[in-house]
Amino acid sequence: MAEPFVRHRQPWKSEEVAKLKTLAGKGMALKAIAKALTRSEESVKDRAKIDGLKIAKLR
Repeated sequence: MAEPFVRHRQPWKSEEVAKLKTLAGKGMALKAIAKALTRSEESVKDRAKIDGLKIAKLR
């Protein structure tokens, strides 16, 4: 059985937001950004929407 997701519902730190903006600016995919930040894809997508960031779609 998989380990439970430990970081459930953690508030975003300013360093994480800055890293999200950098990675999104570089055109990284949602899955890669989520892995780099150790957050769920849904969490990253929601935060990007709050900050008005566009995340590249995989093709």
